[in-house]
Amino acid sequence: MQVPLFRLQCGVNSYDWGKIGSDSAAARFAAATPADDFSVQSDKPYAELWMGTHPSNPSKDLETGRTLLDMVDANEALLSSTIKARYGAKLPFLFKVLSINKALSIQAHPNKKLAEQLHAKDPKNYPDDNHKPEMTIAVTDFEGLCGFRPLAEIAHFLAAVPALRQLVGEDAAKAFIATVRGQEGDDSSDSTTQNKRALRSAFAALMQSEPQEIAAASKNLVAGAETKGADFADGGVESTSGAVLAELVTRLNTQFPEDVGLFVLFFLNYVKLSPGEAMFLKADDIHAYISGDIIECMAASDNVVRAGFTPKFKDVQALVDLLTYDYAPIEEQKMDPQEYPYIVLNRAAYSSNSEATLYDPPIDEFSVIRTVLRGDAAKATFDPIDGPSIVICTGGKGKISVGPTVKEIKEGYVYFVGATAELVLESEGGKEDEFITFKAFCEVDDKTGSNEEKL
Repeated sequence: MQVPLFRLQCGVNSYDWGKIGSDSAAARFAAATPADDFSVQSDKPYAELWMGTHPSNPSKDLETGRTLLDMVDANEALLSSTIKARYGAKLPFLFKVLSINKALSIQAHPNKKLAEQLHAKDPKNYPDDNHKPEMTIAVTDFEGLCGFRPLAEIAHFLAAVPALRQLVGEDAAKAFIATVRGQEGDDSSDSTTQNKRALRSAFAALMQSEPQEIAAASKNLVAGAETKGADFADGGVESTSGAVLAELVTRLNTQFPEDVGLFVLFFLNYVKLSPGEAMFLKADDIHAYISGDIIECMAASDNVVRAGFTPKFKDVQALVDLLTYDYAPIEEQKMDPQEYPYIVLNRAAYSSNSEATLYDPPIDEFSVIRTVLRGDAAKATFDPIDGPSIVICTGGKGKISVGPTVKEIKEGYVYFVGATAELVLESEGGKEDEFITFKAFCEVDDKTGSNEEKL
């Protein structure tokens, strides 16, 4: 019978937005596991480490070379019968490390119904028929654009940034400001409907601008950012100062000159996360990551609808059509992680600060636990769950064990843990050392209801 603990060899993708060489956590983690066809090149960007069964970049058992998909397909006990009954013979989640040096595309991921339609119509650009809600946990300091800003902030920018108003159009800008003025706190159905309609109209007008219009407006926008500094955009708004906006515009213009994304940032929340902080993006949420190393977990899909900050295929109309046009402060998308209750932390004398934090989004496909064991011989024992897990170490070193099977684990090592296995992690190191792991898992239960209800 297959031992429910084995080390994985995981593939890394090289995209232009990735960090260069060993500056990339994705590259360093990939290099920690031997592979004949991989070594870190000092001048090459490394963007994503993929951990899971997705066919675009499937993980493999280090010892046998068999794909993880093949192994869980051949042994139902590794997934559990309940997981296989709902999701088939594959992991329901895709676990990643992202290392971001320059902005990712302005994008959203389609919901289940739209994903099926896009896949049937254009399987080349939309390779999956599944939705893709995702969660981001910062490993280093992170910044990004996520979700539509509060409407009063967008109205401020339409009034204060002439280049933005130039693209959206005077009539559309005035109509938006008139519609949302004084209504943002009104949660009535009629008010919300009017606000979303106005937001969609203004955003669509921006996104459908002609390239020559965007190029001309960009020159004016960047000139204002470079000359006005803290006074840019009339000093900005409470959540994003004029100085921050000016720096963002000039920096992003060096990455993607004269791109519509320079203007989209006035519509979206700007967010910064410190290590351990997280946010959740449901399907149809617009976003763009800007910098940092992150752990990302998502439903098993590679569908992306892009419309800016990218040389890849853009589908502007699909993006405009799929968005829900929900608007809220960024705090509402940040997660409130909790202490994980189904674990025993056996602490060494000087490791009382050890912790296990649960990031539990409102979907069934995945949750993630971040464990920090401090000092030597601090131990975390996870109760068995009726589903599979993947564990990656992002710092320090220690041991990982299931029953009598004990293996070494250190930075970059990735392990698969089968269903119903009691998992033990134990730190090795000095008093000041931290042994940090992230554990993605899926366990079907009735506490959250169906995916369609939650999304």
